[in-house]
Amino acid sequence: MKLRIGLFITAAVLMAAHFFREGSYWIVSLCAVVPLLFLLKKRWCLLVMQLAAYCATASWLLTTLQLIQLRQQIGRSWTSAAIILVSVALFTLLAGLLLNSHCFREQYRD
Repeated sequence: MKLRIGLFITAAVLMAAHFFREGSYWIVSLCAVVPLLFLLKKRWCLLVMQLAAYCATASWLLTTLQLIQLRQQIGRSWTSAAIILVSVALFTLLAGLLLNSHCFREQYRD
């Protein structure tokens, strides 16, 4: 269970760093606060964290598409950047999916 929490926190930190680079500081603070929901032990907290992970995955994939388009327009290589961003998106998706395990559902009941 600690590993799953660690994966989610890592995904949240990566997402916060992404938005920090873009200058969206209110989203950075949201990314920092969401993992604190682990402390509340309520089912709705688990659902909010899963939703956050899935939205973060979508954001990574959207960023990947935008980066590919930009790099193609300026004639630069885009494959390595796309591989990295898709890997981060898959990592974030995995972090969200692992929150749906039996051990979390037992711990986070209403």
